[in-house]
Amino acid sequence: MNFLNKDITSIHQSLVNGDITAEQLTKEAIENAKNNEKDINAFITIDEENAIKRAQEIDKRGINPDNLLSGIPVAMKDNMLTKGVLTSAGSKMLSNFKPIISGTAVNKMLDADTISIGKTNMDEFAMGSSTETSYYGRTHNPWNLDKVPGGSSGGSAASVASGDVLAALGSDTGGSIRQPAAFNGIVGMKPTYGRVSRWGLIAFASSFDQIGPLTKNVYDNALVLNHIAGHDEHDLTSSDKEVPDFTSKIDSGVKGMKIGLPKEYLGEGVSDDVREAIKSAADKYREMGADVEEVSLPHSKYGVAAYYIIAPSEASSNLQRFDGIRYGYRSESAKNLDQLYVKSRSEGFGDEVKRRIMLGTYSLSAGFFDAYFKKAAEVRTLINKDFQNVFQNYDLILTPTTPTPAFGLDEEKDPLTMYMNDILTIPVNMAGLPGMSLPAGFSNGLPIGMQLIGKPFDETTMYKAAYAFEQNTDFHKQTPKIGGDK
Repeated sequence: MNFLNKDITSIHQSLVNGDITAEQLTKEAIENAKNNEKDINAFITIDEENAIKRAQEIDKRGINPDNLLSGIPVAMKDNMLTKGVLTSAGSKMLSNFKPIISGTAVNKMLDADTISIGKTNMDEFAMGSSTETSYYGRTHNPWNLDKVPGGSSGGSAASVASGDVLAALGSDTGGSIRQPAAFNGIVGMKPTYGRVSRWGLIAFASSFDQIGPLTKNVYDNALVLNHIAGHDEHDLTSSDKEVPDFTSKIDSGVKGMKIGLPKEYLGEGVSDDVREAIKSAADKYREMGADVEEVSLPHSKYGVAAYYIIAPSEASSNLQRFDGIRYGYRSESAKNLDQLYVKSRSEGFGDEVKRRIMLGTYSLSAGFFDAYFKKAAEVRTLINKDFQNVFQNYDLILTPTTPTPAFGLDEEKDPLTMYMNDILTIPVNMAGLPGMSLPAGFSNGLPIGMQLIGKPFDETTMYKAAYAFEQNTDFHKQTPKIGGDK
C-alpha cells in the first residue's frame, strides 16, 4: 500500500473496520519511505522503532471511531522539537541535538493519536526555497527527480506527494509551506499568524514563522489544522480566538463569494502556463457562482526587499544562541573562548545561514538601523494596509503560488534569483494573513500551484473555496511518476 490515491477518511474507515491495523499501516508507511529515500531523500530521520511501538499501543487500546486521525502515519519537519528524536533543523550545528521535550504542535498531533514515522529534510534553519541547503543532502521532487521540491519544507511536501504519509507538518516563514506544496502538487496551508503555537519550533524569524499542514487534499488539510490550532500559554504570540471546526461547512460552495485577482501577481516574471492556469481557475470560480474581479496590491512588489531585511535581522538575533557552549556543535580545534565562538559558528553553519546572519547583523547595526530595518518595517505596514483595503470588499484573494513550476536542481545558484521565488508568497507573511496553495494545473508534467489568501483567522472561508475548486477539478488526483502513472 501507498497513500497516493488514499485519504485520511478512507484509511480511517479501514482501521475502524479492522481491515488493517495501525501497526501494519505504520510499517507500510516506513517501508514506502525507505524505498523512496534513495531517490527523494525526504527524511533526515526515520523513527522506525518508536513509530511501531506507538502503533502497537494505539492498536491495544483501539482505534477511536470518532477521531479520523487515530492511527494515521504522519511526518514532522525537522525544525520541530520531538522528545528523544534528532531535531537538527537541517544543520550541522544541531546534528547531535535530541530534545528533552516536544513542541506544542507535535504534542497536539500525538494527542490526536497520529503516528510520526520521522523527521523530514529541510533547508538549513528553514533558510531556502529549494531544500538544497540542508546539511543532510538535497531533496528531489517526486514528479521529476531532476527538479527541486521547493523549500524550506521540501521534505515534508515530498513525503506527502510520494505517498509515504497522508499528512506532514511544515513551517512557513516566507512561503515555505505553500511553495513546496505548489511544486509537489499537494495542499499546503499557512494559517494566520498566531493560529498555531510556535512553541517548540526552532526559530528563524519569529514575527513570520508559522506551522501548518501539508496533505493530498483540502479536507484532510482542514482536519489536521483542527487538531493543531489553538491558544498555547507557552507562546505569547498565539491567539486565544476560538478555533472553529474547519471541516463542518467545507462543502457549502462559493456562490456569492467575492474574490480579488491582483494584477500585480500576474505580471512580468510569471510564466505563461502559470498565468493561464490562474485565469482558468478564476473562470472556474465564476462558473461556480463567485464574483471574481481585478484588484490592486501596489506595495507587494516591495515585499521581497523588505522581507530580506526584517527576516535576516530576526534570524541574526535568534541564532545568537548557537555559540558552541550550551548545546549543539562545538569545534574541537578551538584553543580559547574567542576561537570557540568563531570556529563553532563558522564550521556549524552553512553558507546560506551565514549570509542571512551577516545581512541581518548589518541591518541592525548602528548607523544602518533607521535606513534599512526601520524603513522595511514601514513597508511592511503599507503591505498590510493594501490587504486591509482589498478585504473591505472581498472575501478572498486569488494568485499564483509561485511564478513558475519547479526549477532544476543547481539551476538557480544566484542568491538574489533564489530569493525572488518567494515574491508571491512573502506578502502574506508580512501581513500575518492565512494563505494556502492547492493544485491548479500542470506545465510540462510539473504541477502548478494556486494561492488563496484570506482575512485574518478566516481559514474557514479559504477551505470552502479550496474544497469547491478541488471538487470541480481533478488536478489533486494526479500522482507523480515515482509513485505511479501520471
